[in-house]
Amino acid sequence: MADQIRLVLASASPARLRTLRAAGLHPEVIVSGVDESVFSELDPASLASKLAERKAAAVADRLAPATGERLLVIGCDSVLELDGIGYGKPASAAAAVARWQAMRGHSGVLHTGHCVVDKHGTTVGTWSALASTTVHFAQVSDPEIEAYVATGEPLEVAGGFTIDGLGSAFVAGLEGDPHNVVGISVPLLRTMLADLGILWPTLWADPLKGS
Repeated sequence: MADQIRLVLASASPARLRTLRAAGLHPEVIVSGVDESVFSELDPASLASKLAERKAAAVADRLAPATGERLLVIGCDSVLELDGIGYGKPASAAAAVARWQAMRGHSGVLHTGHCVVDKHGTTVGTWSALASTTVHFAQVSDPEIEAYVATGEPLEVAGGFTIDGLGSAFVAGLEGDPHNVVGISVPLLRTMLADLGILWPTLWADPLKGS
């Protein structure tokens, strides 16, 4: 008999949770509390990967699988790379305005690190992968930028923009997985779990409804 899977998302991001729920998964949410400024000297892609690993490990270290249980902890972190520089959440409204003035009419790459910690009995394994999506930003005006920043949305997300919220009108196009820009690449995660011998449909809360 297969062990019961306990799925945990090590992230406070509502967008990541919504994305997983829409894909049929209903994980527990346990926030890692990891200081995201620790690895600021790394390049953007490496930073996203390292933070995802630290977040997954921090939560996994607090938990132990029950008898007959397989614990899977998913950690993610996103960093926007623009002209070789990595950006997380803007520190202030003024920083968000300046960020958008630099991004408009240009393209950046949104890197999302993914890490899965698999705890099963006394066995612990860690798997990491990176997804990167090119984002083309529209040529938005200063009044549009100021109105968007005033909503507070860009202060809550890596890179200072969304494609699933108010910021969606200001993104001209994407090259790559759009889920990755929201914060978690569902296709990549499915592949990572398949490598662990876990079929994605077995994680659906309700195979008939996908929710």
